[in-house]
Amino acid sequence: MGEHVLPGDPPLTVALRRSDRARRITLRVSHRDGRVTLTLPRRTPEREGLAFLQEREDWVRGHLGRVAPPRAVRLGGTLPYLGREIALQAARVRSPRLTGDTLLLPGDAGRAPARAMAFLKARARDLLSEAVDRHAAALGRPVARLSFRDTRSRWGSCSSRGDIMLSWRLVMAPPEIGDYVAAHEVAHLAEMNHSPAFWAVCARLCPGHRAARDWLRLNGDALQRIDFTAPPEAAA
Repeated sequence: MGEHVLPGDPPLTVALRRSDRARRITLRVSHRDGRVTLTLPRRTPEREGLAFLQEREDWVRGHLGRVAPPRAVRLGGTLPYLGREIALQAARVRSPRLTGDTLLLPGDAGRAPARAMAFLKARARDLLSEAVDRHAAALGRPVARLSFRDTRSRWGSCSSRGDIMLSWRLVMAPPEIGDYVAAHEVAHLAEMNHSPAFWAVCARLCPGHRAARDWLRLNGDALQRIDFTAPPEAAA
């Protein structure tokens, strides 16, 4: 449906969407990035949804006030990688290079966030692909296709065709966290549900899955708030 802007200080941009499954108007504030979404049932007039939004403006602003700000990626700062903090340092290199706990980046501040993200995506592809292959071999089930995305609502998914998707942001978490999510999605190749049978398969592939799930619940939002957008002044 697009977006609607509520005037005020500051103005609020609200995403509007319709859903065939929705039975009532709902308003959601993401605690990860502060995105506000107004969902309307298919046949509900838009004006009713906007009236609902205006009535609850104070509620929305109150929740936004409790959303943690994004963490900017910049030269001179740090970035989580495999559960530890690495420093981002400008250097005379052609491409990102990890040396100890320092990620050396070409000395262009405006492009540093994108280059750091490219490094993480490449490492995620290498490390998580290995984990998926290992768990799939242990289960004896083939993976049709593996892809990596920057998803906000889930860390991974598995389709009925055997396609697995993982969030590349998992490479910022400790290694056992990405390994668990890889095992979780591979387990869906055998059980396309979250039944006791599924969790039994998941536990067989990843005995420490409960601790990893707890870690994601406590720390996953912090990974989602890491902002790889270049600062306007640096990009100019």
